[in-house]
Amino acid sequence: MTQAYFTLSKSVVLEQYKKVTGVADVVSYSSKTNPLVTPILEAETESLFSVHLMNEFKHVKDTSRILFLAQGLSTEVLDELFSKGIKRFVIDNEPDLDMLLSYLENTEEKIELFLRMKLRENTIRTERYFVFGISQDIVNQRIRELWGHKNISSLGIHFHRKTQNMAEWNYEYEIKQVIDEDVMEIIDSLNIGGGLPSVYANTNTKVVDSIFETLGKLKTFLNEKEIKLIIEPGRFIAAPAGKLHTTITSMYENNIIINASVYNTDMDALIVPVKLLIEGELEKGDATPFVVKGKTPCSMDLFRYRVYLDNPQVGDKLVFLNAGAYNFTTNFCDLKELETKVIE
Repeated sequence: MTQAYFTLSKSVVLEQYKKVTGVADVVSYSSKTNPLVTPILEAETESLFSVHLMNEFKHVKDTSRILFLAQGLSTEVLDELFSKGIKRFVIDNEPDLDMLLSYLENTEEKIELFLRMKLRENTIRTERYFVFGISQDIVNQRIRELWGHKNISSLGIHFHRKTQNMAEWNYEYEIKQVIDEDVMEIIDSLNIGGGLPSVYANTNTKVVDSIFETLGKLKTFLNEKEIKLIIEPGRFIAAPAGKLHTTITSMYENNIIINASVYNTDMDALIVPVKLLIEGELEKGDATPFVVKGKTPCSMDLFRYRVYLDNPQVGDKLVFLNAGAYNFTTNFCDLKELETKVIE
């Protein structure tokens, strides 16, 4: 039996990127979402690349296009970052900010600096998520202090929404509440992070158009103040470009077992959780509901708890759609990383 594998469509990557350029001045692809997308965008577009760890640099040939989201800076780390040509930094805590400023004192380096601001999210307090960022009062204060700094060529504010959190998109109102008016006159750019959703079996796709409309209004609002809007899409670009190709290996009752696992294909199913659509799945109607289960012994290894399919059989192919985002693997049960075939 053939192994499961991914395909990644170059043309879909570029199509999704083009959609985002219509509502932002600068696009910085979040490389962690799927690093195989990064070289496509580097070769074909003007995208920047939002990167969190230095071991991700191997995916970007031109490191001057990296926007580095720093965490735990030291003199040694900064030596290496500057030696690699990193000139764009997002800083989310004051110790790292002070370390960076101290380092710059004895250099002629010029950087673009973003301070990441905490934004309250209207989500249930599950104690599941770490909240990144500096409080709004301190961000406003430090921006004022940094204006005109000899080593800073551009000042900006950064914040971030969780990608599938689609109900929180009144940015213009929130910006006016958290960024002081005089600070709005100082900053050169506003980076709203990611936040553009993709389409899954358990998401409300009707809000996508309204999100783009809201982004367009935000861009107009910022541009009138001579502020650039930067956005860091990951899921929106990567997910639709990927498909997961699997084979049914076993069936009993209404359970389908396939030759893949969420642990080496779709960790999103456990983490977010979002559930992948299956090519050709039916509406409820008269069809039979099936459970689609991964091949490991874990009871959470579920691709879909209930999906309607037309008479599936052992040996049939099941193709999962929008599978290009966060499709990283684990070593659970010594699972192997699946091949990704880049197609046009």
